[in-house]
Amino acid sequence: MKTLETNDWVLLNNIIFKIYSDEEPEKMRRAFLENIKPVLNFDSADFYVPAFDNEPSSVICYNCDGDTIDLYEKYRDENGIMYGSRAMVYRDTDMIKQDRTEMLYYRDIYNKEGWDYSLHMTFGRNGDFLGAATFYRYKGKEDFDSNDIFVLDMLREHLSLRLQKDRDYEVNVHDKMTVAEASEKYGLTKQEHMVLGLLMDGTENTVICEKLSISINTLKKHILNIYRKLGIKNRVQMFKMIKEKDKDVIKS
Repeated sequence: MKTLETNDWVLLNNIIFKIYSDEEPEKMRRAFLENIKPVLNFDSADFYVPAFDNEPSSVICYNCDGDTIDLYEKYRDENGIMYGSRAMVYRDTDMIKQDRTEMLYYRDIYNKEGWDYSLHMTFGRNGDFLGAATFYRYKGKEDFDSNDIFVLDMLREHLSLRLQKDRDYEVNVHDKMTVAEASEKYGLTKQEHMVLGLLMDGTENTVICEKLSISINTLKKHILNIYRKLGIKNRVQMFKMIKEKDKDVIKS
């Protein structure tokens, strides 16, 4: 088992922090491949996320030309363990029992890029395959070892959780309605529509009253009517139901 130096622990903690703090999924994946380089010795890498809902498959590459998405897509059925629901780390040499030179993906992709060895991370939670990252070494170098597996093992669950949150967010966003859609579906009046839009824009109650030239009591009545029609009880439920940005929001 690898004994990490103090600097290695600092780097790993920083990587974990960025896994959760980078808001954009693609930015997070790219930063992960770049930031893990000082801790893990590799020549090329990629980070694949499969198609989900209306979003296509995508791959972020480090020092490779991007053709690796074909590797993941074309041979998905042939390497079932890579696409299971478990978060795990393994070397291709641990899984391949036949001569590696006979494997199509090795001949088509590895030879083209000059790779000889690879170390895989798969991400999964709650029965879902969420993605995979692979690290490659050029021909003439040694295979990845248990120390390399140890480093990635420390990160696989963090990445699985982040990818699950990204997927859950996409589901919620697609299920949410715009202010206009909610107004039409639930029969909001024009005034209620404007109030809902301003609430979703984060406008304070006093400012809403000024914009619409209404009293605070009238505003409260509008809000209660909106809650009643939408079948909700508070603003937390409102934000879960309605998209936060809408073109119909009144601008100052």
